[in-house]
Amino acid sequence: MKALEEFLVWFSDAAWGMPLLILLMGGGFYFMFYSGFLPFRYLRHAINVLRGKYDDPNDPGDINHFEALSAALAATVGMGNISGVAVAIAIGGPGVLFWMWVSAFVGMATKFFTCSLSVMYRGHDSVGHLEGGPMYVIETGLGKKWKPLAAFFAVAGLFGTLPIFQANQLTQVIREVVLEPNGFTTTDLFYTNLTIGLVLVFITSLVIFGGIQRIGHVAGKMVPGMVVLYMLAVFYIMFVNYTAIPDAFALIFRDAFSAQTVLGGAVGAIIIAGARRAAFSNEAGIGTASMMHGAAKTDEPIREGLVAMLGPFIDTIVVCTLTGLAIILTGTWQDTDASGVTMTATAFNNAMPGFGSYVLVVCVMIFAFTSLFSYSYYGTKCFSYLFGAKYKHYYNYFYVATIVFGATATITAVIALIDGMYAMMAIPTMVSALLLSPKVMAAARDYFTRMKEFREEAKEKEAKGV
Repeated sequence: MKALEEFLVWFSDAAWGMPLLILLMGGGFYFMFYSGFLPFRYLRHAINVLRGKYDDPNDPGDINHFEALSAALAATVGMGNISGVAVAIAIGGPGVLFWMWVSAFVGMATKFFTCSLSVMYRGHDSVGHLEGGPMYVIETGLGKKWKPLAAFFAVAGLFGTLPIFQANQLTQVIREVVLEPNGFTTTDLFYTNLTIGLVLVFITSLVIFGGIQRIGHVAGKMVPGMVVLYMLAVFYIMFVNYTAIPDAFALIFRDAFSAQTVLGGAVGAIIIAGARRAAFSNEAGIGTASMMHGAAKTDEPIREGLVAMLGPFIDTIVVCTLTGLAIILTGTWQDTDASGVTMTATAFNNAMPGFGSYVLVVCVMIFAFTSLFSYSYYGTKCFSYLFGAKYKHYYNYFYVATIVFGATATITAVIALIDGMYAMMAIPTMVSALLLSPKVMAAARDYFTRMKEFREEAKEKEAKGV
């Protein structure tokens, strides 16, 4: 087992080298400038689309814009925001947050392009159902000769979207915050983790075997509430530590470029750490969210791209920043004994003695379960592409079985496996998006021209009293 863990760590570190950083962040900067900062110029229109102003129930797809974003956020606003940020700060120091912000801003442009393409180049699975995602973008947009690249994405997606990180960290917080302090654990750690894992399997199975409609419906109900609850908790931490907020931001900016506290002052390493955790958190450029947004009810690709670009902002700029501030303001980041979700739980308990960790448990459970629900959809899409849609339900059995593995494995092995597979998924997603970016901009110019004409006609009719 130790040898496997060492191999996974080696694979993950090798995959997340400078070439991938250039592809992800360099590609994101290219999208940002090439689009003329479109994500920021059309933010109001994106919110109107999200509110359902342009919804048409007769459009092709399975779920509406709001459900698509909620389900995508259910996967991204999860343990990556609570535990992933803690892991990033433990490895790279407070300055990692700055590079996560940079990744998120360019990630908004990346999400716009990749998710517009997921609707623009939707394909059909083996039973004729309309599907979206990088594998269909590659095959439909670039042509059949690119199919090996599409298959490469799908294979990486089978493992990159496994629920093992969520299961691992949810098990850890339940065991360390709820069970152990109240004497409910057994002397054998493995059996405690196994029992928690089996309970997670049961709850997850109730939702994921209902398909994308049930996942979208559940996510649409749970995501807004979980974000608000978490924000309120961190706002309280910020309120009781308000005098330290300026120093916390100063530390983030200073450490981002000096990185003196960790990694031997290697700024390049801290940038990679920030980009790595940001990719795990908001998935910009990875391709998973494209699969969810490809299921949206719309025949306007640009609209879905505009909705999708809100994801990195909500996920990283808002939620990840809140986690980082909670850890920095309470000084927990300097505790070398805390790791992963335990570090965040310690921060909450330091700020809210006696009950803070329980508040986090509630947030963690909601965050983790919504991620567990959404990730299964991604895996079934990849499985359907590789082996046929009529067999996709078999993937869910494999999916829930790996929850037990995640609950009992070490966090080092779990993070290394997911990170490595995310890196593999990013390659076909970014390559196809870069090659097809002119198609997106042509569609955007056409769309916004039509929207301008529509508004002018509406004003004329209003002026004439029609």
